[in-house]
Amino acid sequence: MASYKDTLLEFPCDFPLKIMGKAEETLAQVVLEIVTRHAPDFDAARMEMRASSGGNYLSLTCTVIATSKPQLDALYTELSGHPLIKVVL
Repeated sequence: MASYKDTLLEFPCDFPLKIMGKAEETLAQVVLEIVTRHAPDFDAARMEMRASSGGNYLSLTCTVIATSKPQLDALYTELSGHPLIKVVL
């Protein structure tokens, strides 16, 4: 099992998350709620949204200030477990 010391990141740091899901009205709000739960200082104005060419999917980029690997793990787990979200990078 890898140690938390085996990361290339130095905390705190800016960490961009790319989230993709079906283009539904509630997707951006759901992502914002999850992200701010794990990174309370996240500024919603820094959320970038881009619709797919067909308009069926929405890509959101949220750059958070990451403070630890467990924080990022919990954030990724909650985002990827939501039914509206298809991909988290």
